[in-house]
Order: sequence, then C-alpha cells, then structure tokens
Amino acid sequence: MNLGIIKGIQLPACDVDLLTLGRLIAVPFRQNIREGEVLWLYPSQHLPDNLSLDQYYQTQYLTKAESAFAELQTYPIQIKIWARCEYHWRINPQQKYLLEKIAQSTVWKLEALEHIFEKYQVLKLLILRVYHLSNPCVVNVQTESGAFYWPQRDDVMAMNSEIDTPVISEASFYQRKALLVAGEVYPYKYLEALQLQVEEIGSSNLAANQLNDDIKIFLGWSENSPTAKPDRDLAWISAIAALGNRSIELEEKKSNYQAGTDFENITRQSLEFLGFKIENAYKGGAGGLDLFCSQPYPLVGECKAGRLIPSRTAEELIKLGGMHLSRDKFLESTKLVIGPGNPSVDMLKAAQEWKVSIINAMTLQKLVELKAKYPGAVNLVELKPYLEMGRQIDDRIKDYIEKVEREIRLRSQIIQAVKQLCSDSDFPTVVEIKVQYNARFAATDSKLTNESVKDLTIELSSPLTGYLGRIKGDNSQSDRFYFLRDLPLDD
Repeated sequence: MNLGIIKGIQLPACDVDLLTLGRLIAVPFRQNIREGEVLWLYPSQHLPDNLSLDQYYQTQYLTKAESAFAELQTYPIQIKIWARCEYHWRINPQQKYLLEKIAQSTVWKLEALEHIFEKYQVLKLLILRVYHLSNPCVVNVQTESGAFYWPQRDDVMAMNSEIDTPVISEASFYQRKALLVAGEVYPYKYLEALQLQVEEIGSSNLAANQLNDDIKIFLGWSENSPTAKPDRDLAWISAIAALGNRSIELEEKKSNYQAGTDFENITRQSLEFLGFKIENAYKGGAGGLDLFCSQPYPLVGECKAGRLIPSRTAEELIKLGGMHLSRDKFLESTKLVIGPGNPSVDMLKAAQEWKVSIINAMTLQKLVELKAKYPGAVNLVELKPYLEMGRQIDDRIKDYIEKVEREIRLRSQIIQAVKQLCSDSDFPTVVEIKVQYNARFAATDSKLTNESVKDLTIELSSPLTGYLGRIKGDNSQSDRFYFLRDLPLDD
C-alpha cells in the first residue's frame, strides 16, 4: 500500500544522516506532530536555537556533522528516508533528570539539551520509525528555513510504501524506544561510535567491511546476516582430508616425502587453529618428532599421509617422543596419530599397548570446520577427555561435535524465545523466558530450570557475545532481557 506524504520536517543534516544509519531513533523537535503521522525528512543546515556544531554535537560526531552539512552546499539534494511518528515525548521539569541519560544514549551534548530545556521549560523528542525509500526523492531548490518542508513543483518525489525497508529491525527499534523512555542508558553507544570509524575505512579494507556488517547486525541495523561469502583465508580447511589420503599426490605427481610433509604442515596448522600452542622446535623430518603442542596441555603427534596407517606408527611415535622430550613431559603428554583410512590390526594393538589415540584426517577436518563456523565453540580443555588413549577416537570426536552443536542449538532457541517475547510484550524475565522455551522447544525430559536459563541469558548478554541485551534488576530474577541478534544454525 502506498502512503500519501503531504509534508516533511526539517532536521539538522547530521541528525538525518544518523537516522538514516540507525544511530538515532529520536530527535529534538518543538512543533507538535501527531502519533502515526508520516513525514519526509529534509536535511537542513540549521540547528536548534542557532547552536553551533561543537555546542550541539558530542566530540566524536563532529567530523560526521561537518561532512553532512558540507554536502548541502549545492543542489539538487536527495531525500533518502521517510518516517512515521511513533511518539512525541514531552520531558517536563519533573523529568529533567532524564536529560543526562538522553545525552549518554545519543549524540548531543548535555549542555545543548539543558539549553533548550531552560529556554522552553520542556524538551520535546520526536521518536521516529524510519524507512529507506526504494527510490530517493530529488529536491532541486533549497527550501525556506523553518520547522517544516513542503514539496515544491520542481521536486521529484517518489512513491513511498509500507513495504519500504525499515532502517532498523522492529525488535531493535521498540527495545531502544523502551530504554529511552524508561531513562535507561543505551548500552552500545560506544560500539556505534566504533562502527562510525570502521565505516570510514571500509572502502579500502575488506576486513573492515566485514566488521562493519557484523556490528550492524549486532546493533539490529540489519535484519538478517548478509549473504555469506567464502573466506579465502579458511579455504585450506577443505584440503585436510585430501592431503591426508594423498589423493592430491596422484594429481600432482608428488613424492611420498612431499605428500607427507604437506600433511604434516596442514595438521600443524589445524591444531594451531583449534587453539593449541605449537612448539616450532619440532617439525618432523628424518628422525624428528612431527609435532609437539605445549598448551593448553602437552600433546605429541605423528602424521601419516597415505591409504593406511602403517603398523609400526605407534612404536615410532613412542620412540621419537622419548628421544626429543624429557621423560616427565612425554609421559604426561596426550599421544596422537593422525592419518587417513583405517589403521591396521597391528596398529590398533600397538595403540592399545602404548596408550596412543588415533584420529582420521577427515575427523580432524570436521573439528576444524566446527571451529571455523563457530569460533568460540571448541573448548580444548573440554575436548581432552574425548581424546581417549589406546583406541581409534573418531566416534568420540563425533560425540564431542554433536554435544557442541546441541549446546549451540539450545542457545539459538533461547535467543528465539526472547525474540518472540519481545515482539509480543515488554522485556521478559528469566522465568518468562524459561516458560516460553519449555513450551516451544523443550521435550518433556529436557525442560530447563530457572537457574539454567539464568546462566544462559547472562552468557548470551555478555558484551563478548552480544546476542541479548540485559537490564539489571534488584536481583537475578528481576533482570530483564531483550533481543539483539540471531544465532543462525545450519539445519
């Protein structure tokens, strides 16, 4: 459905830019606007009460403000967004204490807000739900200064529609609105300032572009993750099993020695990627130990590329480990043989005798793929009990991977429970999240308790994870949570 917009409002050019980017959802505006009214947002060079840029904006936004105002020096200009008034909020003298909270959550100096308040004994904030125009409007002639903008005959105004894309997600908007009106400080203001800096270098730095996208998703400025692009830096992971079984040797006519060296190198790279500390003094070669990891626990390894792990590989690992490491260090080390295919019967007997673990190259690849997909998922300390001595451990590593995937799915479902509750009502408590999760996701024998949900929500609202937001109450049961971003799964 198309919406007829009759008029617009004139706002400082920087405020319009920040509304367009999702950094603001509210702006000072004195004239009355009805709730539900739709408006063009016209970028003006005027600030409230003729304040200067450095009087009005906080220091970190001055460069952005100067740039936005400079773009208005020549016409035509474009109107890229329209907005619906969600609330015209009057902050009266009894609520003056809110000015400091508003300044802490936005881009304006506290002194500027206090100046406006003192002059009128009220601060009016227009809370706007902003939408991108599919086709920007063109303003050919500068309009007269004032509060409103009325399209002129020379202006080219596009049709606006309910299907135009919102600047920020619905959940993010209403959560931010609730925080603002409740006088709660927006917790991610400094992350927004970081995004501003990252965006400035994005044109010349692909890694910065990815970080920029991630921050936008985190802050709710993007509804979904951008289309995933293959990470060229991680392309090597898909070659782990291939190098182990030497399929590449036949194609490239490599020698057995070179094929073995290639597999040693990618195995070392794999273990380092998983988080082990590789000691570079041990690099294989004739009479050398293929690899030794010192942290988080000692691990010695022997790599065997080929169709079958030779019978004497376990004895070779024990011999080389004893030669190159101190007795105590070697005895306390996890002993691991990595190779393709199936070990021989003699190899399995030797592994049991010498307490050596055997892992297939493809299993190692799957573990590395899990780490690449969910960077914090592989906990090497938790992995250690699965490296059972004296046997082939592919089934145990599979158990570990499935356990991690179940834990990730649980967290994804907790996030979905919070997202649903936020869309239906106010910010939910731990008890409300538990009830929603158990009703929607849990089987009879897997229902969560208040305590387990409390631990999960605190983890997911940590600044290091940032899937949920948290408003602290008087105790953990009165804490409230809100949705920030999804944890996608491959079903």
